Amino acid sequence: MLKIRLQRVGRKNDPSFRVVLTDSKNAARSNKFHEILGSYDSRKGEPVISAERVKYWMSVGAKPSGTVHNLLVGSKIIEGKKINVLSKKSPIRPETVPQA
Repeated sequence: MLKIRLQRVGRKNDPSFRVVLTDSKNAARSNKFHEILGSYDSRKGEPVISAERVKYWMSVGAKPSGTVHNLLVGSKIIEGKKINVLSKKSPIRPETVPQA
């Protein structure tokens, strides 16, 4: 099965990621991927993703990982709710609005 997931390419203490299409059986660091679909620099925050290619591969049957799904929803590439990718021990806390 094909997966759309993140592959770390940054230096030590400078995380940046590629959004790649790979077989689910390949390890994340194996460099065996079919296509690079975009990039994500976690320090800058905004992902650069090819929306047409992601939509094409998802129509063919590729599944995004939880984190990539949240990035795609945040970038308004796909519709839906974000997924809790944290462990069961640390639930999502509702956002609190600071009162002025």
